[in-house]
Amino acid sequence: MFYTTDNNVHGLRHDPFKTLVAPRPIGWVTSLSKGGDINLAPYSFFNAMSTDPHVVVFGSQGRKDSQTNIEDTGEFVCNLATWDLRDAMNETSAMVEPGVNEMERAGLDAAPSRMVKPPRVAATPVALECRYMQTVSFPQKPGHPQCAAVFGEVVGIFIDDSVIEDGMIDITRMRTIARCGYQDYTSVDTIFSMIRPQV
Repeated sequence: MFYTTDNNVHGLRHDPFKTLVAPRPIGWVTSLSKGGDINLAPYSFFNAMSTDPHVVVFGSQGRKDSQTNIEDTGEFVCNLATWDLRDAMNETSAMVEPGVNEMERAGLDAAPSRMVKPPRVAATPVALECRYMQTVSFPQKPGHPQCAAVFGEVVGIFIDDSVIEDGMIDITRMRTIARCGYQDYTSVDTIFSMIRPQV
């Protein structure tokens, strides 16, 4: 099959785009409002973009509290979503009123960050403390929400010692989860290695 995205007529039950570009890691973003309210929300349009500087980005489908808070305060934290935290992560995806503490609502404890004000999820094995860099807004289609990509520079990284073995991170020990489209997720429990060829 082939279809063009201008009219997005594909004949399938759901738009397949998010299933085709998968799995996608989840940016489980902690931010603070100007008034100091904690916000925690998962974003499946998320990834690392650079290591020098260390840069992450998440995409917001419509303007949400995370984007507003980050632009207002200049800071956020990306928590790693894992198999053990999957239900709590899903709970924080609920659309609630501004000012509701999703971390508390999901039964999660907060732990203080070192370089930024928003806290990390205490139970996460990895947290990336970020300073806001910029927002890139995408062209808005009539009748659709304004979508944007929010970039942050990672200025501090928390790693739980339990996931380090022989000086390396064991991602299978964390069982990181990722979005596969529809309502589907996967977890990293097997890996394989390949050496880049030298030419």
